[in-house]
Amino acid sequence: MIPSLPRSLVSRCANIGYVGAFFVFLFVPLVVVAVFAFNDANYPAPPWRGFTLNWFVGSSGGRIGLFGDAPLVKSVATSAIVACWVTALSIAFGAANAFLLERARFRGKTALSMLMLAPLVIPGVILGISILAFASRLAQFANDFLGIEIDFLRPGLPLVVLGQFSYIVSIATLTIAARLKRFDITLEEAAFNLGASRRDVFLTIMLPHLKPALVGAGAIAFLMSFENFNTTLMLVGSDAPLTIMMYGRMREGASPVLNAVSLFLMVASMLLALALLRRPERTDVSRALP
Repeated sequence: MIPSLPRSLVSRCANIGYVGAFFVFLFVPLVVVAVFAFNDANYPAPPWRGFTLNWFVGSSGGRIGLFGDAPLVKSVATSAIVACWVTALSIAFGAANAFLLERARFRGKTALSMLMLAPLVIPGVILGISILAFASRLAQFANDFLGIEIDFLRPGLPLVVLGQFSYIVSIATLTIAARLKRFDITLEEAAFNLGASRRDVFLTIMLPHLKPALVGAGAIAFLMSFENFNTTLMLVGSDAPLTIMMYGRMREGASPVLNAVSLFLMVASMLLALALLRRPERTDVSRALP
C-alpha cells in the first residue's frame, strides 16, 4: 500500500479499526493483570474489591506478598542466575560462530549454517526431552564404566543452562552475524597497513562496530532465558526457576501474587527496553580509532 495514494473512507476506517483491535488484543490482558495485582481480594479476577499493596509487601493475614515470599524471591534470583549464564555463553559462542560463518571459507559451510538453525524449529519440550535423555545416558555410562559421577549432566541448573543455551545461541549468532556482514572490511585492512595488531584492530574497530549487536543479542538471550518454560520444565531439578515456580503455584490455585509477579516482570522488561533504546548507536566506526 502506497501512503501517498488517496484511499476511501471505508479503507481508512478499516485500517484504523484493524490497528486498534490488534493493540487491544495485545495490551488489554496485560492491563488487566496489572490492575488486579492491586485488588483487595483473594482471587485475581473481577469484581474490584478495593486497592491494596498486600500482594507486593504483605506478610500476614494469609496474604504473603511477592517481596515477603522467600521461595518466590529465590526463584526470581534463580532465573536471573540462569539467564546471566545463558547470556554470557550465547554472546561468546554466538560471536565466535558469526566470525566462523562470515569470515571463514570451508567445505560444508552452508550445511553447517542450516544445522545451526535446527534448534529454532524444534519444539521446546522435544528439545528438553532429547537433552535430558542424552545427558542422562552419558552420565549413567560414566558412572557405570568409569566410576565417575558427572553431576551437571543430571537434572538441575547446569543442565537447564545447557538446554536453553542450545537454541538461544542460534539467535545470538544470527543477530551478531547480521551486524558483522555490514562491516566495511577495508577499515580493517587499512588498520593492518598502518601497523595495528590484531588485538588493536579488534578492540578499536571491530568491537565498537559489533557492540550494538552484542548488546541486543545479550538482551534477547536474557529475556528468552528468563521466560523459558518448556525446555526448563524437562531439565529442572530441585531449584525451580520463576516460570516453574509460577506453574506450580497456578496448579495449586490462582492468586493475585502471581499478578504482582507478572507486573514486576513487565516493569523490569520495560525499563530494560527503554535503557537499550536510549543508548545512541555510533555508526561511524572511525570514531573508535585513536
